[in-house]
Amino acid sequence: MLRWRHCCTIGLLVLLAGCGETVESEDPSARADAARLDVMFSAQTRVWQDTRRAELVAPDGWLSLIGLYRIELKSHFIGSGQTAGIRLSMGPEKLGLLQSDNGAYAFTPERGVAVTLDGAPARGRVLLQTDTDASPSVLGFDDGKGALTIIERGGSAFVRARHEDAPTRRRFTGLEYWSTARDWQVDAEFVPAASGTTLPIANILGMVEDTPTPGSVAFERDGKRYTLQALEGGDGSLFLIFADRTSGHGSYSAGRYLDAPAPGADGRLQIDFNRAYNPPCAFTAFATCPLPPDGNRLDLAIPAGEKTYIPATTV
Repeated sequence: MLRWRHCCTIGLLVLLAGCGETVESEDPSARADAARLDVMFSAQTRVWQDTRRAELVAPDGWLSLIGLYRIELKSHFIGSGQTAGIRLSMGPEKLGLLQSDNGAYAFTPERGVAVTLDGAPARGRVLLQTDTDASPSVLGFDDGKGALTIIERGGSAFVRARHEDAPTRRRFTGLEYWSTARDWQVDAEFVPAASGTTLPIANILGMVEDTPTPGSVAFERDGKRYTLQALEGGDGSLFLIFADRTSGHGSYSAGRYLDAPAPGADGRLQIDFNRAYNPPCAFTAFATCPLPPDGNRLDLAIPAGEKTYIPATTV
């Protein structure tokens, strides 16, 4: 009896060894394929990261913001001088006069100061379009280095100022990312919302606006289902604002953004958390970033994508 058990044991070990040799013979090829996919995926992600950086540091990128001023009076003198009602941190002491009347805006340049409207010299009083119009107006100054626009948020209007020589742009320290991992490119399902559905979206200024939502995106991680409510992107794409367990612990505390492709006809899509990125308010105090809706605060750590930005220390 013992001899029979011994022989069976030896036979089983031989069988397992043979199976192990078969699996091992297949493993090198599978590992090589996986390695090639990892290299390709990392290269594609680096291209996206380079594009992301280029847009951020562009002369008119988010790092160029130098001011955000609420329009509270019917008339505001704008300039860097001490007497200006809207006092810029950079630019001419006296730039001109901004006038507002029931949502209509006009600007009159200071005599002798070169100002452009959408790239053409502004001579005398000009009317301005806001960012809610089809063609928002851009007032240029300092030989095109500076720019003013009017934005509307939550029923209020603001002057947004940019300058190529903004300290945040000149002292930019670069972006940091978690290691790229294909595991964080996940399959997801789009669940459409009823027509006309909106979400209350708060921004960093404390304003809340009802914003149209096309639906939600659901995905699974470690056997658990998670759902993110989506906002409308361009050309049918989706815009996701989310917070997770890394928020304030490696990633930006107020949450991150993620652009997702339009769902297919079957409602399926892939979302790539390696391309999660910081909102503008991670880099400047002059942005009006929308924040994650309550349903988009995930009980899940997502160590993928962009990490918290650490600005240069000032001396």
